[in-house]
Amino acid sequence: MNTKNILDVYLHGRLAGKLSQEKSGILSFTYDEAYANDGKATPLSVSMPLSHDTYLDSIARPFFSGLLPDDIVRTRLAEYLGVSEKNPFALLAEIGGECAGAIALYPEGEKPPSGISVAPEILDEKKLRDILELLKRRPMLAGEGDLRLSLAGAQDKIAVGVIDGKIALLKGGAPTSHILKPMIERVHDSAQNELFCLLLAARLGLSAAKASLGFAGDASYLLVERYDRIMENGGRVRLHQEDFCQALSIAPEKKYEREGGPNIADCLQLLERRSARPAVDRLAFLHLVIFNYLIGNADCHGKNSSLLYRPEGPRLAPAYDLMCTTVYPDVQKKLAMKIGGEYDPEKIFRRHWHRLVADTAAARKALDKDLNEMARAIRTEAAALAEALRDQGITSPIIGGIREVIEKRARQVMEEF
Repeated sequence: MNTKNILDVYLHGRLAGKLSQEKSGILSFTYDEAYANDGKATPLSVSMPLSHDTYLDSIARPFFSGLLPDDIVRTRLAEYLGVSEKNPFALLAEIGGECAGAIALYPEGEKPPSGISVAPEILDEKKLRDILELLKRRPMLAGEGDLRLSLAGAQDKIAVGVIDGKIALLKGGAPTSHILKPMIERVHDSAQNELFCLLLAARLGLSAAKASLGFAGDASYLLVERYDRIMENGGRVRLHQEDFCQALSIAPEKKYEREGGPNIADCLQLLERRSARPAVDRLAFLHLVIFNYLIGNADCHGKNSSLLYRPEGPRLAPAYDLMCTTVYPDVQKKLAMKIGGEYDPEKIFRRHWHRLVADTAAARKALDKDLNEMARAIRTEAAALAEALRDQGITSPIIGGIREVIEKRARQVMEEF
């Protein structure tokens, strides 16, 4: 008989089930009996409805692996912790205490800390500067005291709190409120790029994560407010979420459509089946596709959209990780998801956009209207935003480059009208 390693999986601080790893490395997940019997309990994933059955590796691995960082960050993290990057169980055993959403993982029998017994560590400018440097060597500060933080994505980052305007490391299991993202090495002014794109999305009426630019000495960083943390009854509580790859049981290493990841139709179908307000969220997702095209974001893959679990049920989460990749000459220009069967943004025309909606005159007319209106509005809003940021002392050649990309893409759309 194979010996099992087991992690207790908590959702909203309640034992939801157990993640098991066989000696062979195979993963499985089983809901706790009391949790499965509670008709009001929230499932971990739309791919794992409440059940007394065991979810096998093909379902469990994509979901739990999706809680971990991607790509180079995951490799560096595994090297630092002395475990295999292909062993999500071992990684989550080390850093799974504060994940995206409301999930926490602990060794079997160990309960999550209360979060109120450990004082936060307020970071002065020197400490913050040191942490920004340390993150380059130690992803998510793994091994730093009792910090057990795991964040998905391919960029160095750390979850923090903001107390009286000061950044703090929260310990003892307390919910964090913000994601701190240092500059990406070899990606010029990445923080200014993402800040501009997130603020621009909000100006155009899209739901997007709130962000601000901060400095520690000469080092800048992006501070993004967590939309999966809210204030309730005087305290901060977690909201559950899962990205589209987790919801569709697609491994994070296959997040790009050309590698087997979700395409736009898959995302729209997921929202149709699972969203509490499918019509609203499908339209919002299509607007986000248009926006990413116009800003030149070629990296909008299946892990860059999520379901956020609200009281009425799953909803499309606010946009996050928005960045103009086209402005960097050495970054892949091919889209993460095809638009109307085309990966090359230079070859996308009205007929390609029409393939994203129902084959009716009314649906095509509505999409044409949305395309034309956003193409017209984005140029004006981009100019106004650049001026507003300049008034705040935030400037970068990257912002000018983004505006050039927007001008070209918007013109390409509008010329067909």
